Amino acid sequence: MIKVLLVATLAAVAGKQQNDPAANQIVDFKEKTSGPIGIMTTSAGAPIEYKDARVTLNSNLIFNEYFMDSLTHLVRERIPERLVHAKAGGAFGYFETTHDISHICKAKMFSAVGKKTPVAARFSPVVVERGGIDTSRDARGYAIKFYTEDGNFDIVGFNTPMYVYKDPLLFTTFVRAQKRNPATNLFDGNMLWDFLTLQPESLHMFLLVFGDRGIPDGYRHMPGFGIHTYEVVNEHGEKHFIRFHFYPDAGIKNLRSDEARKIAAVDPDYATRDLYRAIGNGEFPSWQVSIQILSLEDVKHAGFDVFDVTKTLPLDRYPLHPVGRYVLNKNPVNYFAEIEQLAFSPANLVPGILGGPDKVFEARRLAYRDAQYYRLGANFNRIPVNCPLQTHALAYNRDGVPPVEDNGRNWPNYYPNSFNGPVAYLDKNRPSLLEIYQDEPNNFDQAAELYSNEMTPEERSRLVENILYSLGPVTDFLKDRAVKFFKIVHPDLGNRIAEGLAANRTSDYWDI
Repeated sequence: MIKVLLVATLAAVAGKQQNDPAANQIVDFKEKTSGPIGIMTTSAGAPIEYKDARVTLNSNLIFNEYFMDSLTHLVRERIPERLVHAKAGGAFGYFETTHDISHICKAKMFSAVGKKTPVAARFSPVVVERGGIDTSRDARGYAIKFYTEDGNFDIVGFNTPMYVYKDPLLFTTFVRAQKRNPATNLFDGNMLWDFLTLQPESLHMFLLVFGDRGIPDGYRHMPGFGIHTYEVVNEHGEKHFIRFHFYPDAGIKNLRSDEARKIAAVDPDYATRDLYRAIGNGEFPSWQVSIQILSLEDVKHAGFDVFDVTKTLPLDRYPLHPVGRYVLNKNPVNYFAEIEQLAFSPANLVPGILGGPDKVFEARRLAYRDAQYYRLGANFNRIPVNCPLQTHALAYNRDGVPPVEDNGRNWPNYYPNSFNGPVAYLDKNRPSLLEIYQDEPNNFDQAAELYSNEMTPEERSRLVENILYSLGPVTDFLKDRAVKFFKIVHPDLGNRIAEGLAANRTSDYWDI
């Protein structure tokens, strides 16, 4: 049966390749060029003679500049991959404002209905390494860079409306618990479930990860969420607080575990291929952009911490307000240059958007910046895909590892100065980010609401089955601890998991 399925799948893939921009990219390039695009050169621009490019036998290698140039470059072609979100698909397009929210936020990208702002988007599994599969059971990163008139604004979100932990001190613990065991170099369910049961606030998000939404059917059908409650101001300095939501116009679709396994066997790059193929065929994916809006009084009287990223803001209390729509209509010309080097940071904010006052947001401002320095060097914002498109950056930073572009040319390299270097602007109504007190995390009520009222009976059954796949092989004391917390989430959930474990039905389960 499996052989028949694989043959049928491969045949279907072969049929699609005739009109497949992803499969035929290099063929399309040939058809669009009348012949060789020019004489090949060294990286210094010197033309390369035919014999040097074709054979080195019986010749002096060190005098063959093509050989020396290409070989020494080859061993330096890889940069450190992202610790998390290493594998990704991405594309470019535009955001269009469809509703006036200037009374809420003065950011220029929202200043007029019909206004368009260029965007770059990157979608990525969290745990999967660069050579891994696109159909893993995992949360997904959902990052958008808006190239606004006031510089770049980045939303570094997820495909779940909540995050894993409330205290950023747990960031290193969470990452390491999901990565490979340092002794075996294997992914270890004991490590994951140790984290989840030591930090039970994480179970709220992982009910989605283990549920039907745990494996998106490609990126075009995946929603996104900003996860943080952002503080924004209008022209009068009045504060509001918003959460971003992105819903695909093509509808939300997800894969079942068995479907995901079969796809992984024949196309580990399923989601990346699907996104590239759709855009290449002119089927441009788009998302509706909405926000939840809270006033300062709403924040004070919410009855819970609205800045807790492990919680959602109830839609019945804080309904969605449409803001705009974004469309992805351009594939990258070169993946490494435009997607691998695409650097996002929560610190990329613009006037009118102050960011989140929670500690996770504050920690991410440091972590993302530090990651870019490590991976891309001190001048990562001078890499073209990270440059602000609609304004010219006038920073006093100089020198460092390339690219440095014009390196600030001949104007002063320190501030303040008396010699007409760039000056800071003055905002007489500049607000300060709200200072908040955050209590210990406790989101069992929302997790219970998700299980009992937002999942159908069929979805709850599949959730239990998927949890058993993951929990079944782990050590007994972690199983007991997990059952205890699942019973707190909801007695039915805990009892069903306990029964599944007791029935010893997990011996053949495996994680995808």
